[in-house]
Amino acid sequence: MLTGTPNAPMRLPKIAHTSQPWRIHEIAPDFRLEDVWALATPGGPDDFPRLVELVASFEAEQSSSSVVRALVAIRWKLGELLGWDAASAGIGSRVPTLRDRLPEELTAAGSGPSSDELPFRSVYLTDDEWALEIANQTVHGVLHLGWVPDADRGYRGQMAILVKPNGALGAAYLAAITPFRHLIVYPALMRDIEREWRASAGDPEPAPASMQSPGWSTRVE
Repeated sequence: MLTGTPNAPMRLPKIAHTSQPWRIHEIAPDFRLEDVWALATPGGPDDFPRLVELVASFEAEQSSSSVVRALVAIRWKLGELLGWDAASAGIGSRVPTLRDRLPEELTAAGSGPSSDELPFRSVYLTDDEWALEIANQTVHGVLHLGWVPDADRGYRGQMAILVKPNGALGAAYLAAITPFRHLIVYPALMRDIEREWRASAGDPEPAPASMQSPGWSTRVE
């Protein structure tokens, strides 16, 4: 069932991602789509580079939510203690980079901005898509950003998470963190992104409640 409240972070049905003509579909068909989120980042058709710049400089460790900051710190500490984030578990070691799968035109276009703040590696960037990847001992994951029309005849960002769990450990890890992602982490991060977007535009007002694709409601329950 689709429910929601005005200006609340919006989790969308998966078809909001799968129905788009994204290049990521052909590049990562063996990855599972975990969830899709609408970003309250209203703009025009050419504002996607602004969203890319914002996300590239975004630090979850500096979230306005103390709970999110604590959860992120706990995750990195566990990774350090258990060796989840060792170089041998990362991209180019445990798994090959998704850039190896890119068609020639995407390879020639460049991978997009690098980020010292995000624990991700850029895969490719187009006019309306940015894909980043991360790998550790639990998962090979993709953070996908897109720029889509919204119900107000403008545009907004959309974020999807795709994953490829690493065996039983990865499956158990993803199952354990899902409630925290859906109920705490992602809603808080979406609000942080909205605040930064509005601040960069000099707009003190919250984004409209209709920051969603035509036909979608707000959150998926």
